[in-house]
Amino acid sequence: PLSLGVGGSGVPVPLQLRGGCQLSGDTPSCVLKEEDDLLEHLVLLTTICLGADAGDELHVVAVDSKNICGDHKPVPIAALRTSVLPTISLKGLELVPPVTFVLKCGAGPVYLSGQHITREYDAESEAHEEELSEEDVGDEEDDGAP
Repeated sequence: PLSLGVGGSGVPVPLQLRGGCQLSGDTPSCVLKEEDDLLEHLVLLTTICLGADAGDELHVVAVDSKNICGDHKPVPIAALRTSVLPTISLKGLELVPPVTFVLKCGAGPVYLSGQHITREYDAESEAHEEELSEEDVGDEEDDGAP
């Protein structure tokens, strides 16, 4: 599994690969499990690249993460080929654990890198955000009144 964390200064540290984050024919999936530590977790995937030993074939990486409806369905996020596109940089791909990365096509190796951010759950902040969103809904309803 991946070991992820935030540095002492609160700055996210890079994903640390610990025996299992490389996708290949032998290990076609990598799971980031949900921690039971009362912290909010967010995975920011930044780069997907082919290893030096990857053949010149199509490699498709998919992510399986819980969606809004609670369903799990792998969604392709990268299609790589050594001679065409060996590396892809992602920006703004945020995932909430548990997340499974799957090599749907190709023999690999394919490497994933990114950041894992944790923060303490703040009930006051969440309540304030809910109040603000309720006020926005109220403002929209008032705008349509004659």
